[in-house]
Amino acid sequence: MPVTRRDTLQLGLVGLAGLGATTLVPYQARAAGEADSYKTDSGAIGVMPLSHASFVMTTPSLTIYNDPVGGKELYDGQPAADLILITHEHGDHYDADTLAAITGPDTKLVVNPAVMAMLSDELKAKATAIGNGETTTVGEIGIEAVPAYNTTEERLKYHPKGRDNGYVLTIDGKRVYIAGDTEDIPEMRALKDIYVAFVPMNLPYTMDTDQAASAVSEFKPVYAYPYHYKGSDPQAFAAKVSDGTEVVMGPWYAEG
Repeated sequence: MPVTRRDTLQLGLVGLAGLGATTLVPYQARAAGEADSYKTDSGAIGVMPLSHASFVMTTPSLTIYNDPVGGKELYDGQPAADLILITHEHGDHYDADTLAAITGPDTKLVVNPAVMAMLSDELKAKATAIGNGETTTVGEIGIEAVPAYNTTEERLKYHPKGRDNGYVLTIDGKRVYIAGDTEDIPEMRALKDIYVAFVPMNLPYTMDTDQAASAVSEFKPVYAYPYHYKGSDPQAFAAKVSDGTEVVMGPWYAEG
């Protein structure tokens, strides 16, 4: 049975020793102001949800920002970005001013080709563009661009096939899937060995909770975050995900 972030936190507080060999063992429940933590081969992946589709991920070798928007202040207090990932050019995923403010002298960017064309010359010099099916490496992190697109007729205008990216990252022996803006597509269902997944669910731009739960139940990540879900019910998603995946809730939106 999937659990919510509140359930997982309670289990973490009472101790995991009595649970035996369950998928909860690698997860370390978040204390206030701290990242969720997931064990890797030699360290941990930390996940700090910030807002909507933006989050900070720490790894044993790099700090990664995903789709950073919202202004520099949102990232104050976070470790500096070694790598910034951008899935596509929509304003809730790509903001030129935020990007310029948080990109340091040694920060690398990995973006889709459409965003590459929009970058300033200064940021282009730091960026690598990859399209669906292409790969690159930044430090010790392997990065594969995977498809992210709409399939429902009336939604095709939002994310046409072939333009936007999701990403599969290989981090210290673990695979992390960042879906970007997509519906329940065959390429998602075909994913294997995903440790942590970030899956969107808001209409009309991506998919509904039924589609998201069905896809996640097919590729069975160990942990799944509903994100990019403004206007949708992530608890409804959690209730429909099959056994084998723990659903983790994050503070993506301000209370109320």
